[in-house]
Amino acid sequence: MGEEPSREAVSQFVERFAGVLANSGVPTMSARVMGAMLVSPTGTMTAAELAEALQISQPAVSGAVRQLLQVSFITRERLPGSRKDHYRIREDVFAAILERRNLALSEWESTSRSGASLFGEDSPVGRRLTEAADFFAFIHADMDQMIKNWRAEHPR
Repeated sequence: MGEEPSREAVSQFVERFAGVLANSGVPTMSARVMGAMLVSPTGTMTAAELAEALQISQPAVSGAVRQLLQVSFITRERLPGSRKDHYRIREDVFAAILERRNLALSEWESTSRSGASLFGEDSPVGRRLTEAADFFAFIHADMDQMIKNWRAEHPR
């Protein structure tokens, strides 16, 4: 096993990882917290530990943690003997996030189909909405199968 990376190298990785996530739409502070949590040896950190590791304020941590709890990236728990909340990365987190995103695709599909019916499926608007619905259904089915394949190959 290799030697532990320096604190500076870890920090640079977290910021690079956060930048990639931020470029794809994840709020910057949440992306930074995700990065810090991923490289935490235990996968669990307190708000104070996150603030120290990322050199950010407690309110910034609070907002990021709230969002990450809402999207089920992390869970909140109390460890025995501790009075602080500890945040833990969910197991199978990325598949779980994609499952949530996949549910949205199903909603996009049904809404597009209802719009196509509203405007008439043979109208220009109806054809565009039908094409959108067909695309969302196609991606939804593929994503569903990919998640099943992942879980079959990587059981918990």
